Amino acid sequence: MTRGPKLPPLAREMAAEFAGTMILILFGVGVVAQVVAGSGLGEPQSLGDHDSIAWAWGIGVTLGVYVSARISGGHINPAVTVALAVFKGFPWRKVLPYCFAQVLGAFVAALIVRWNYSEILQKFDPGLTEKSHIVFSTMPGNGTLPIGTWGAFRDQIIGTAILLFLVLALTDLRNAPPLANLAPFIIGLIVVGIGMAFGSAAGYAINPARDLGPRLVQWLTGYDSPWSDQYGNLYFWVPIAGPLIGGVLGAGLYILLIGRNIPGEEEGTEITEPKPEYDVS
Repeated sequence: MTRGPKLPPLAREMAAEFAGTMILILFGVGVVAQVVAGSGLGEPQSLGDHDSIAWAWGIGVTLGVYVSARISGGHINPAVTVALAVFKGFPWRKVLPYCFAQVLGAFVAALIVRWNYSEILQKFDPGLTEKSHIVFSTMPGNGTLPIGTWGAFRDQIIGTAILLFLVLALTDLRNAPPLANLAPFIIGLIVVGIGMAFGSAAGYAINPARDLGPRLVQWLTGYDSPWSDQYGNLYFWVPIAGPLIGGVLGAGLYILLIGRNIPGEEEGTEITEPKPEYDVS
């Protein structure tokens, strides 16, 4: 088969991050649209619940990472990109291009979901209000529970710290990582677990692109107050700043507690496993 010319290296990586993040959001925002808006029109048993949301987000992460890992490392999350730049030598000159590609991928995917679910959303929430806001972007307490801005901010730091701690554990070649290219699958399970354990306080965005891209779609398609929460407070910054801080914190804790303490060959432990194909370092 004849192949055309490849993109320049950075453009190639940005294309992979765009595609991987788009896959993530197609599954993630799509399942929330189905469960929230579809179930709200009368068939809750057949259209899913919180567990199906958590599983679909995890599947989206797994598939998004598989799509992009070979070319770009499969970050699909600015919090991952920034944490790897801080601690793992990822080039700082690539951070903004990667983040731009991730947000753009999330935006395009959310736009597709918005279009595909337009009839259901219009029937469920004709005024495009807070009722269906959560389909696209997060709110404190998922719009109903008694959580405020700072509680949600705390939650996003904690959830993303857990994510990055475990991502580094799974991709550290000195720490017996999953073999046979299974790391993306395990990372998807981590996201399922975070969704099931930390999904109520702020909707477990744990990814600035996941929230900002769909929020831009809300703004462009007529949603009421897409930048604010149910209390009228400016909220869009929380799922951006919280994950960026939490990602650096979690990665730093992994290095402090585990990474720098793994015995090497000079201490009698020989690392013999082959390098997995998925590697975010």
